[in-house]
Amino acid sequence: MPTRFVTEENLIVEELPWGPHHWLCKPGLVEADKLLLVRVHMPPGKGHAFHRHPEMEEIIYVQSGTCEQWVDREKRILTAGQSAHIPMNMVHGSYNIGQDTLVLLAILSPAKIQGPPLVDVSMDEPWKSLRS
Repeated sequence: MPTRFVTEENLIVEELPWGPHHWLCKPGLVEADKLLLVRVHMPPGKGHAFHRHPEMEEIIYVQSGTCEQWVDREKRILTAGQSAHIPMNMVHGSYNIGQDTLVLLAILSPAKIQGPPLVDVSMDEPWKSLRS
């Protein structure tokens, strides 16, 4: 049964290679169809390699830590309180370049889509050579 309040007791935790995801807003957890909100804890040296969301736009907000954030071929170093907007279907990547766990909030919309939520392009050029 969807709730209106999400706490540590009912949030959904998903383990992914670039760090645990704490889902705070998603269909089934709350009555959302337009919003997703996830808090990511990315350990030092990890990253969410270049990918795109074919049907969703995204805002990435740095809660703590140091993020090497790519949006298309533009790179910025983001720290606490800074954010990046990623238009629908635009390639992007987030990498923890600091010594501490990077904590990100990612807001994606819409929550309900037809196709895959994510397409990994990290092994395709120019993305696989961009950070080297």
